[in-house]
Order: sequence, then C-alpha cells, then structure tokens
Amino acid sequence: MIEKFLNDLLSKLGAGSKEIIYLSVTPGVGLELIQVDPVIKSVKTYSHKPLEYSESMREISNYEQFRTDLEELFKELNINPKCNIVLNMPLVHFGKIELPLLLNDEAINEAVISEIEQSYIFKRCEPVVSWFEGMSNSTSDTRTIFYSALQKQALDKIKEILTELGCTLIGVEVSLISSLRALLFSGLTETQMADGTAWNLMIVNSTGYSLISLSGKNIIDYYEEPLALKTYELDEIYDVINGSAQIALMNFPTNYLYVVSETDLISAEHLVSKMQIEGKIDFLENNSFRKREILPVSLNILPDQIMKISLESVGIAVSRVCSYPAVLEFSGNKTLDASAEEQTFSFHFNDKEIILTESVMKKITYVIGAILITPALIAMLTLPVMLKKEKAQLADINSQIKTVDEEIQKLTELASATGNFVIKTEIENVVKYNRNKLMAFSALSQSVPADLWITYFAVKDTGKVDIKGVSEDVEDVYIFYKNMKDLLIGSDLRLHNLKMLSESIEDAVEPNGPVMYEFEITNFAAGEIKSTKTNDKSGDAKADEKAKPANNADNNQSTKKVNDLVPVDVN
Repeated sequence: MIEKFLNDLLSKLGAGSKEIIYLSVTPGVGLELIQVDPVIKSVKTYSHKPLEYSESMREISNYEQFRTDLEELFKELNINPKCNIVLNMPLVHFGKIELPLLLNDEAINEAVISEIEQSYIFKRCEPVVSWFEGMSNSTSDTRTIFYSALQKQALDKIKEILTELGCTLIGVEVSLISSLRALLFSGLTETQMADGTAWNLMIVNSTGYSLISLSGKNIIDYYEEPLALKTYELDEIYDVINGSAQIALMNFPTNYLYVVSETDLISAEHLVSKMQIEGKIDFLENNSFRKREILPVSLNILPDQIMKISLESVGIAVSRVCSYPAVLEFSGNKTLDASAEEQTFSFHFNDKEIILTESVMKKITYVIGAILITPALIAMLTLPVMLKKEKAQLADINSQIKTVDEEIQKLTELASATGNFVIKTEIENVVKYNRNKLMAFSALSQSVPADLWITYFAVKDTGKVDIKGVSEDVEDVYIFYKNMKDLLIGSDLRLHNLKMLSESIEDAVEPNGPVMYEFEITNFAAGEIKSTKTNDKSGDAKADEKAKPANNADNNQSTKKVNDLVPVDVN
C-alpha cells in the first residue's frame, strides 16, 4: 500500500520510478537475474538461462542469445522490461600501476589506458576503463592505482539490446568487486575483513588463478597467473596450481588464505587439502561442487536453481545497499540530465530507483507546505464550532449518565426489597431447563423404533420426563425404553405402564391382526403423572378399531392404522 501510494504520488508530480533488476553474466552458469532482500539477507527472486561466454576473447559469444535469455527471464519472473538494470560482467582485465602523486585524474586516466592497450584483447578494440586508488603510502612520492577495463563494443551492444527492450542500464561492475562485496555481505569472510587483518584471496578459473592481497576490505596487491588448465590431465591440474601458488604466496605472507573456485575443473576443497602453507585456509565452491547456498533463498525459488546462484550475482544484487571501498563503474552514468539541463537527484527505495529533478523537488516542497499549512488553517476555522458541539455532546452524555444512575438505584432498591430474585440464578435455571429439553428431544429422536408411535411427551425444567405411546411389539417398547435410559444418563426412567390397547379377550387369544400395546415411560412421581384417559367411550372404541387390521392388510397396514392416532402433546 505504501509503495503504491508513493509511486502514484511521484507519478503525478512528474518524478520517475523504475524497478531495479540485477543481472550477472557468469561463465559456467549463464545469464542470472537476481534480487536480494537486504533486511533478512535472503535471495527473494532468482532464475538463470544458459549463455555461452568465450574465455579466450573474454566476451559474450552470442548477443542474440543474450537478448532471448533476458526476455525469457522477464516473462518467467513476471518483471516489467521497463526497468533499471545493474549488470555484473566477468573480469576482462585487472592490474595495478604506481604513479606520481602530482598527476591529476585526467593524466591518471591516460596512463591507465596506455597500460591497458598492452593487453592482447585491447589491441583490437577500444577499452572502457575505471580505476581507484589503493592505500596511500605517506613515505613515498607515488600512489598505487588499481584499474580494470571492459570492451567498449561489448558494452555498447548490451546497452543497445537493453534499450530496445525498454530497459535502462544504470550500473556495470566486474566480477572481482562483486565477489568481494558478496563475501562481505554474506559474512563468509567476516574474520578476514576485520580492519587491519592481512589475508589473501585466491580465485581459480579455467584460465589460471589470481591472488588478491588485502588488509581488511582494502586491496593491497594483485597478482595473476595464467595457466592452460584444460591442457592438463585431471590429476595433474591440482599439482600444477598448488606448485605455482606455493611460490606466489611467498610474496604475500599472511595468516589467512581464502580460496574460491569459479570453474568446474577444480574443487576448492580438494585444492585446499593439497596446499601446505602456514595459517588458516578456508574455501568456497563457486561452481558445481557447491554443497551449500551463499545466502538463504525464498521458497518461491525452484530447488534446481538454488545451487546455481553465483557469488558474483549476490554481490551485484547488493551493490546498492552494501558499500565496498573498491569501486569500479563502467556504465558512464551522469548525475545531469543533458536534455532537460537541470540537475537530478536519485535515491533507492524497495528495489526501485526514484529520480527527482529540480522542478519535481519544487513541486514536492509546495505539496509538503500545503499539507502542513492546510490542516492548521482548517483547525483555526473549525475549532470554535467543534468546541461548542463537544460541549453539547458532553452535556447530553452527563444527562444520560444521570438517568442510568437513577435506573440502577431503582433496580438496587427493588432487589434489596424482594431479596429472592437473583439474575445469575435465573439465567442458570433457564439455561439448565433448555438443556434438559434439548437432551430429551435429542434422545427421543434417536431412540424411536420403526413400529412404535409416541402419543404424549412432556419435559419439565426439573429434568422430569413423561412419554406415552403405542407399539405393535413388546420388544420394541423395551428397546425404546433401554435406549432412552442409556441416552438420558441419571434420569432414573422407569417403564411405568405396559398393556394391550384393546381390552377384548378374544383379540388377545385369537388376534386377527397386529396387537397394539400401550406403554408409559417416566421418571415422574406417582402423583405427578398426567392422565390421558377420557370419559368419551367412543375414543376407546376408536382405539380398539385402530388395533384391528383390515381384511386386505399388507406389510404397510400397521403404519396406515396408526396415522389416525392423537397428535403428540409436548409440554
């Protein structure tokens, strides 16, 4: 609700608001789309598509496949393509250079480009460079510059595809920085990244390995060793890396080594088991050997996707919420909107980038002023009227309170005068009476056999029950009696009366049809039993007549005869 209200308000004021989506081009995995909840530190959205990447050329092999994969990811995760994209790219080139302190940024940029152009990759294509300054040395007249580069043509092609899809590229980072940020955010290297702690990070990929020497979170030195690992037998690869790394680590003495494998050719765990160095060694499988996820994941992420979530994708997903000292940015975003020629201000809210211009800020200021001033003016105008109305309501309430007090006083006096009427007792009596009736009716409905009819039924509030009726079979009467006694536990029911309905001796000796029996089941005292006899002799004659079957009696004849019985009398 808050997010929708904010979006609607900003839209009406003319401010831009787009969802931020994080992508990672990860060799061995493909194109990853990810979003992380920074509050609970869990992955809330993730999916990936296979994407071929050329390790030798350090570039995406098929850009049309990149477009197709991204479109499929948007559809699969129900994401609006009109969004902002932050992209992680594999590390193409990284190095360091010592430069004089007197050089300005422009001169540093030219020196860095000159160094990068020595690489075989950038001898054939234009680079896009980014650099940051390492920890300064006060005793030296130089400073260490760490730099990186990506192919300009590759970035332009990606921007073109994103623009065609309706996306806006707002950030580009390389995998080295993304991986370091992910290690920091996940807490995997919490001990190593403590301020002042010297440690080494070793990253192994299919083309060799790199060593990054750090002090806490700050990069101190960098070394890269290219190795054609695919040319070795599987058993030889570990010995080759171990032998080379043992020599290289002699130049980086620390107490901690953290090994990350980004290739399925090498298990970091197995490599660590072969390395004989002093200090603590830990590792992370950023490949198919992984046995645990980097961050907890949401339940809506498919199980087969969980172990595909790479270290780099987690790092880029938290790039807007987790700062890291080393910053390399290749998107070329500016804080000025050249078309509008007015300064912009942006901030991030709930995975959205809110972009405000000067004119929008003025509108927001006017709105806030109106929101603050209008209630004050309304209060000044309406306060006297409201006070008068409140006073009238207060007087009315006081009058009602007085009336209620008088009624309470009258009831109190009446109760003390009678002394016998207790509301609680009366309520309990009514509830008990209703319960007795309900239990009796329920027991009756469950106990009546097929050829037994009830002619009289009474229930008193004391729990007394009186039942009268007729039946064709004495056994049915006893069954009915037994069932009622079992259901009305503690009622002390008894079979008070059982006799033939007809008083004719001939009917008893030689019956021409079913013999009807009259019965009474009760727990009333002898003087309380209500008589149902009548002085009308014709009534007895009618009863006798009902007991005689017709000449054409069939199996249902007994039911037809009883239909004329007197209706049940329920008290």
